[in-house]
Amino acid sequence: MTPFRFSSTPIDTETGRRALLDGAAGGYVSFEGWVRDHNEGLAVRRLEYEAFVDLAVKEGERIVAEAIGRFALRGALCVHRIGDLAIGDLAVWVGVSAVHRGEAFDACRYIIDEVKHRLPIWKKEHYANGDSGWVNCERCAAAAHHDHGSHTHDSHAHD
Repeated sequence: MTPFRFSSTPIDTETGRRALLDGAAGGYVSFEGWVRDHNEGLAVRRLEYEAFVDLAVKEGERIVAEAIGRFALRGALCVHRIGDLAIGDLAVWVGVSAVHRGEAFDACRYIIDEVKHRLPIWKKEHYANGDSGWVNCERCAAAAHHDHGSHTHDSHAHD
């Protein structure tokens, strides 16, 4: 399984988890980013994700490699959806295995934060009032990237 990839179909988290099983790993951490039904006071009906795939895959693989080296991981994977997603759909999944849980937690957060900040991925929000608009996910990550202690983010699928 490639370390970072896009999928136009639902993400198979169980296959990802099994790919990270390692007898030397004492901890496994995963993150699931779901599409939620609101953003900035507006009711959301659905999302569309688009990406500059070739560039994003290269940078996504670089992020995963950085995390593996920085946190001494046994393994790491990230899958991001593209296309149309409904409320509650899984938009992004990150999984990591490490010798110790602390590194696994830190690395999982590092990967999702860097993916949101560095990858050319855009989402189009479709609102209940009939309006819609494209949002560059880098803007969504700015607050989260600077305030890791906060649970308030500006993104649907990556909280």
